[in-house]
Amino acid sequence: MPDPATPPPDAAGPRRTAGLSLKDVAGLAGVSTKTVSNVLNDRPHISAGTRRRVEEAIAELGYRPNPAARLLKQGRTGVIALAIPDIELPYFAELAAAVHRVAERFDYTVLLDQTGGDEDKERLVATGFRAHLIDGLILSPLSLQPEELLDCAARRPTVLLGERFYDVQVDHIAVDNVAAGRDAVRHLLSRGRERIAMIGEDEFYAGPAGLRQRGYVEALSEAGLDVDDDLVLSAGLFQRIDGMRATQRLLDSGTPFDAIFAFNDTLALGAIRCLHDHGLAVPDDVAVVGFDDVEEGRFSTPRLTTIAPDKEQIAELAVTRLMGRLRGDLDDSPQLFSTAHRLVVRESA
Repeated sequence: MPDPATPPPDAAGPRRTAGLSLKDVAGLAGVSTKTVSNVLNDRPHISAGTRRRVEEAIAELGYRPNPAARLLKQGRTGVIALAIPDIELPYFAELAAAVHRVAERFDYTVLLDQTGGDEDKERLVATGFRAHLIDGLILSPLSLQPEELLDCAARRPTVLLGERFYDVQVDHIAVDNVAAGRDAVRHLLSRGRERIAMIGEDEFYAGPAGLRQRGYVEALSEAGLDVDDDLVLSAGLFQRIDGMRATQRLLDSGTPFDAIFAFNDTLALGAIRCLHDHGLAVPDDVAVVGFDDVEEGRFSTPRLTTIAPDKEQIAELAVTRLMGRLRGDLDDSPQLFSTAHRLVVRESA
């Protein structure tokens, strides 16, 4: 006697049949297998009625696409690489997490690589033995030459990140660092600070650092103030200890200052630690503004005022452009995209 709790085979509900294919879905929906594939891949130019019929057929059959099999059939690995200079910097860690979230929507895995800004390591990522493992590359380069980046893009779809600009035909996502630097210094000026130190001049991060420094200079010039070279400090590898050391050099020099604009939040947090150790209050004695809006700055004491690049927008643009190139959906030439930023005012300035 059949179990009364078991529904009969023709009971209402989705039929989940092993071995279903696009052809089965296409037959039920009355469309081609190509149309089913286009719906599954969320391609444009499909009418709402056709999309609805395909989706209803998928639901009725209980069809579940196999992403791995689909990618193998297309000769792809299902992996993209994200190559960044320094995984230890919180900005890059948070950006990597955002890239991973977007890639998941496309059923892609992200291979994370650290280059240290070293030319040989960047070249290895761009053209070396790892190339066969990935379908596309998101790269934040500091050392590669333009012709090498073109070669990289010719081998596989590539998107560049960061503010070192190259006159090459490769999609590039960047923050307007000049405007962001201006906004940070204008805020400090609006708080009545006129002896504003800048921490972050460094050859390793010459691209973004140079642009943020230009914003610093422009904001001071707008206010009728000259740049005091004694207030411009280099900062090693942009870690907390570098911010501490730069601030210590500034204090030891005896140069008067009432504010610090640090080129990233870890430098700013190191500067705040050093000021605290010397009995200086932030922001009463010295106001501090950072850059990147990393999570740590939201919980520091005092909470850090900072420039917040839109990391989610950067990740969204980078991954969707890469996927568009992979799928052949983009018919436009490579572009430079300037992403949003905002000043987040908290307790430190």
